[in-house]
Amino acid sequence: MQATSLSTKDIPPGTMVGSRAGGKDVLVANVDGQYYAIGNVCTHMGCTVSDGVLTGANVECPCHGSTFDVRTGAVVRGPATRPEPSYRVEVSGDRLSIAV
Repeated sequence: MQATSLSTKDIPPGTMVGSRAGGKDVLVANVDGQYYAIGNVCTHMGCTVSDGVLTGANVECPCHGSTFDVRTGAVVRGPATRPEPSYRVEVSGDRLSIAV
């Protein structure tokens, strides 16, 4: 597990942030009080996914509209064809740790 500088207070329900953990760019999202982490570099053209829009459990990349499920990293809509890596998030008090 890699600790991040993120607190649960930094990510209210329905929001997401970009961060780094274990030398990787990650997107951390809060979906209905559950925290999820996926890669933050779009597998289509390398854009920053956390600059996009989170709707429910889906994040839309701002560059070409690829949409990923933040719970699994799966592609919901292309043009991306490869999923984002998915990372386990653990909550201890108000601190988040991400398994990368």
